[in-house]
Formats: sequence, C-alpha cells, structure tokens
Amino acid sequence: MNNARHRDLDGDVDGDDMKRLTKFALRHVPSLVICLVSLCALSFAQEVDVPSGRGSGSVVAPTGWAEFIAPVQQRIDLKFYGFYIGELEAPSGQFDATFRATKFLSITPSYLYYSVPPDGLNELANRSPGFTRTVQEHQFRIDGTVMFSFHKFEISERNMYVRRFLPAYVYAGKSLPEKEINRYRNRIAVAYPLAVGGHIWKPFASYEAFYDQGSGWTKNRAWTGVTVPIEKHVSFQPSYMWENTNGIKDVRYLMFGLIFRMPSR
Repeated sequence: MNNARHRDLDGDVDGDDMKRLTKFALRHVPSLVICLVSLCALSFAQEVDVPSGRGSGSVVAPTGWAEFIAPVQQRIDLKFYGFYIGELEAPSGQFDATFRATKFLSITPSYLYYSVPPDGLNELANRSPGFTRTVQEHQFRIDGTVMFSFHKFEISERNMYVRRFLPAYVYAGKSLPEKEINRYRNRIAVAYPLAVGGHIWKPFASYEAFYDQGSGWTKNRAWTGVTVPIEKHVSFQPSYMWENTNGIKDVRYLMFGLIFRMPSR
C-alpha cells in the first residue's frame, strides 16, 4: 500500500551514492536495533501453516517486522523483510522485486522462507506431544497487483501464485514425506491518506483468501492498521491481523513494523 519514491540507475553506485547510503545507515541502524530488541526479533505474520493439526480456539501472537526498500530504477524496487512471530518462535525472511509495468499494474516475483519449532506447531495444532522437529518451508511466488484511486481511497487487488516446497516432517510419531504444492492467494485492500500534524497518515484494511492445491480454500486473513511517517525515510506501522486456517487455531497478530526507504536520487 506504500509506493516507494523512484530514482534512475546509470551504472554502478558512485561515490555520492555510497556516502548517502553510509550516512543513511549510520543514522537509522541504531533506531532499528533498539526497535528490534524491544520486539525480541525481526518478525511478521506471513505463512505459518501447520502441515496437519486439530486445533481449535485462538492464540494471540505479538509480532514485529522490518522492511527495507531500495529503489534501483524508476520502475523497480527491491524489498527485504525480516519477520519473527514471538508467541510461536517462528522466524522468517522474504525478498521481493517489484516491477511497475504500468501506472495501475505491478508485477512482483518473491521468495519466502520460514521456520516453526515443535512448540509453536503443537500450540497451533492444540496437541502435545505431536510435532517433534522444526518445520521449514520455502516458497517461490509471483503476483500481479492492480491499483487505482477513487475519491482519495487507494484500492488494490492482488492475485498471487505460490509454489510451496514442504519438507519431510514427523507428526504424532509418524514420518510424512516432503512434497510440492501450488497455492493461490487473492487480496483486496483499501487505504485512505489523512493529514495529521503536517504528515500523511495512511490507515488501511484488507481481506485475503488462500486456495491450496488438493485442499481447497484453506485460509482467510483480515488485516487493519495505519502507516505513520516518523522521519523522511522511515515509517512506523502498528496493525492487527486475524487469521483463520483449516485444522489449526485462529491466530490474532498484534503487529509493529518499521519501514525504511532508501533516499531517491
């Protein structure tokens, strides 16, 4: 929901770019470290799925995350994320490359990795003993997002294809083999810019549905929050997400994020 500012690329990074990058890092890295320590780790609510479970009820998961956006050309941004879901002890990392094909359409290939330890899996499945080993998953994804404005409302629809690489794992003493499956995700989102104290705050809300090959519609996600600028190239984003997945507990994420943007040339 946040568009990075653009800059042109005319070859290798020159001396001015390196000085600008160094100055930016020295200025903002300390604040990032302080924030991450207070949140226990880099984190985000992304793709924590239990391969098999019988969960019921819900779990509250305080969660933090950080995003670093680096414009490399006028229509291309690279994005790096670090995530950690504290209640489930689940770290995750993600890399995106966003290509703005037109004013209204962007294409984003991406890669995601996450890891969930046995305690987190058993918490979600509401069963112990059950899982005895950490489950790790790799995902390669590509999405197309259509964006437009209507009376200042910023509306977007994202359609994503995901190739999930699921490892072998042990559940309730039974070893299950690794496999690859396809996933489809569809998200509708809306944001509205508000002028607050000379800055633009951007409250947002979204709904997303997940379809897994062989299992049907398996997950629903509703998300709301606000993006608040705290410095020229840094924003803070508190938010709340509710996630319902077939076979495991609902997860209610209380999320706090920092978004860092490299300055444009």
